[in-house]
Amino acid sequence: MWQRRSVPHVPRVPGAPRAPRVPQGSVHHPVFARFYASCCGPAADARAGVATLRKELLAGATGRVIEVGAGSGLNFAHYPGTVSEVVAIEPEATLREVARSAAARAEVPVDLVPGVAEALPVKSEAFDTAVASLVLCSVREVQRALSELRRVLRPGGELRFFEHGRAAGRGLAAVQWSLDRTFWPLLMGGCHTGRDPLGEIRTAGFEVLRVRRLKVPERGPTLPTSPAVLGTARRPSD
Repeated sequence: MWQRRSVPHVPRVPGAPRAPRVPQGSVHHPVFARFYASCCGPAADARAGVATLRKELLAGATGRVIEVGAGSGLNFAHYPGTVSEVVAIEPEATLREVARSAAARAEVPVDLVPGVAEALPVKSEAFDTAVASLVLCSVREVQRALSELRRVLRPGGELRFFEHGRAAGRGLAAVQWSLDRTFWPLLMGGCHTGRDPLGEIRTAGFEVLRVRRLKVPERGPTLPTSPAVLGTARRPSD
């Protein structure tokens, strides 16, 4: 099941500062992770209406599922009994530990695995369904991550996605542009508010079957992260 991947050596430029060492296959955002785990639990999810959206996202999912960026495991309670197994990939150690409790309470088997979306440690064409839920905003390389999801899905397999992204209005889009180039990714665990998840999914070669545009939360002020899409795409049968 597991695959080792070598990382190409990049020579260090003399005099350049050394980057902090982060274990391969991990992401290190301990402050954000603790904040997210304490403030964005099931109760907050329900108040914002996100729990209902997670249930819609996962309704009808079948077979073996791979979920990337599982976070604290907020999706786990919503997997239907038609799912035989969930392999949940989470690179942040703090969130992964929190997710273990959610995995233990889930009605379907959940296997928590360290790893990053850009280099999934699983075999090709091993899954019936892939889930990307509020994660494409923060991966380092969106197309590489989606290419990996396409690789591990069987031909005809489904990608379920629920992602926030670029606003349609020019005013909010300009705010997102400014946030993404200043402090937002630093404070929010690498999150970018203005990416185009639907466009990226199509560019990666997935066939979008259905999509719904949302405002999250539905009521209240519009936030930089409010514009969202929820839908299903398919890996074409090659």
